Amino acid sequence: MKISASLVLYKNNPEIIRETVLSIINTPLKINLLIVDNSPTSDLEYLFKNLNVDYYYNNGNNVGFGKAHNLAISKAGKSDYHILLNPDVYFDKDVIPKLINYLDNHRDVGLIQPLIRFPNGEIQYLCKRYPTLFALFARRFLPKKLHFMIKRYLDWYEMRDMGYDKITDVLYLSGCFMIFRKKYLDEIGYFDEKIFMYLEDADITLRMAKKYKTVFYPDVEIFHHWAKGSYNSLKLTIINIQSAIYFFNKHGWKIF
Repeated sequence: MKISASLVLYKNNPEIIRETVLSIINTPLKINLLIVDNSPTSDLEYLFKNLNVDYYYNNGNNVGFGKAHNLAISKAGKSDYHILLNPDVYFDKDVIPKLINYLDNHRDVGLIQPLIRFPNGEIQYLCKRYPTLFALFARRFLPKKLHFMIKRYLDWYEMRDMGYDKITDVLYLSGCFMIFRKKYLDEIGYFDEKIFMYLEDADITLRMAKKYKTVFYPDVEIFHHWAKGSYNSLKLTIINIQSAIYFFNKHGWKIF
């Protein structure tokens, strides 16, 4: 069995990156980890000097989340499974083996994701139904203190009704941690490089779900720091809006 993994960096916290990389390295399965660094400088390279990973500095070019992962996937060559993860997650050594085992026994599944928690143990409700214009607008622009007004709708969008305690087919899985059956990923195509960042995970999940199952698997869990960068940056907010417009033009507009 061959397993590859990709990690994309952009001026991330070195201590958190190391935690992520060690989670992969400490997994008992052999994993070929490829790191693409979109940062302005290669200052983060020192983190990997004595680790068995492939580091690629992108010459200061921030090509975006999806395109950088595509670069890593292409460099990985042939593999049976490909793991995609953010540089702000960490997990126990048995997580990936259990997810791979599920994929081994369910050939109709093309993409799987575990339960995701905040470092304090609270669940991150990252499984979602098809994105709607209202949900994206409310989550980004409506003040948090007013979310109680549309709580029932947001809970529905985040699939809280499923309880996050059973294996479920999901149309929109988070890009912070995904495991693909590589053969199926090759078939449907990698990330849409016209999406610089945001909703690229919705796009690839939807494309996979058209042919194969995309599964939430809560029997194992990971931890995710989740920075929510666009909430504090006008530039990232604009990128988020552009990505949403492109996504809706591609897949179909849904207001509510």
